[in-house]
Amino acid sequence: MNGKKEELRMEILKYIEKHSRVDLGELAVLVGVEETDVANEIAEMEKEKIICGYHTLIDWDKAGVEMVTALIEVRVTPQRDSGFDRIAERLYNYPEVYAVYLISGSYDLLVTLEGKTLKEVSRFVSERLSTIDGVLSTATYFILKKYKDHGTIMGVKKGSERIPVTL
Repeated sequence: MNGKKEELRMEILKYIEKHSRVDLGELAVLVGVEETDVANEIAEMEKEKIICGYHTLIDWDKAGVEMVTALIEVRVTPQRDSGFDRIAERLYNYPEVYAVYLISGSYDLLVTLEGKTLKEVSRFVSERLSTIDGVLSTATYFILKKYKDHGTIMGVKKGSERIPVTL
């Protein structure tokens, strides 16, 4: 791939990562090319799985939806010929599982899980995740409040609640 095309792709990717609902004409002006060039590059990057999907970030608390998010560290025994992949695939196929990452450190996988209640998430961990052959141990952390998610600050920062004092 030539340098100019690679540079165009990087500009497009960086912009749509933060502004996925951008108008293609607006993006074309921002990167200095024709709208059809932008549309063609995006279509090509989708086909090549460089662009894997589009997501809308929602503050579920403000939408009035009760939801619990947990981060679960999982220590596993790597499988012969597949390492961590077989267990990771089994985990990401559960509909409750939002994300699975191979990580460094004392645990091997980090699983993000969403459920309606703490009990529902705990039950998933104890009855499904912990019983998988090769899973040695887990550690579960519940997210209590999101301050920033996917590069976006959640909620509006309020001013000081202190009453000003004058002398």
